Amino acid sequence: MDTLATKKYYLLIMIIILVSFCIGFSYLINNQESKNNITLFPENKIILASGKLIYDDQCASCHGINLQGQEGWQDELVDGLRLAPPHNEEGHTWHHTDYHLFMLTKYGIEEFLNMDYPNNMPAYKNLLSNDQIISVLSYIKSKWPSHIRIKHDQLNKVFKEN
Repeated sequence: MDTLATKKYYLLIMIIILVSFCIGFSYLINNQESKNNITLFPENKIILASGKLIYDDQCASCHGINLQGQEGWQDELVDGLRLAPPHNEEGHTWHHTDYHLFMLTKYGIEEFLNMDYPNNMPAYKNLLSNDQIISVLSYIKSKWPSHIRIKHDQLNKVFKEN
């Protein structure tokens, strides 16, 4: 191979690598909300501090300052709407994966489920960034007892493997 042919060959290889990188990066950007890209961080003190502030401002008025929810949440309706469930170990929040909690919070219950579900929970897609939603959910998870967090971690593992 002469020098010009070698240079063209290496240039072609570099172009292929660059295009492959761009396609891969584009895939990651467009699939930020895939089940494998949503992870909570209940041990990260900086994320938890931010999550607590946002929770206190956006969530505590319904779900309670101590994550206790509204009394009667399981079976009562007020003005035809469901009451806010607890986010502590007594509720069902920990029965849902990180991904599902994120999607329910970002898009709202009705949009995520694609069905009517009368509730007061707003969709946060235009109110909070993805990182803010992750920080709130991380704060909530940090308040669960260790045996609940272990069960939740196992649920996430099984979900991400399938």
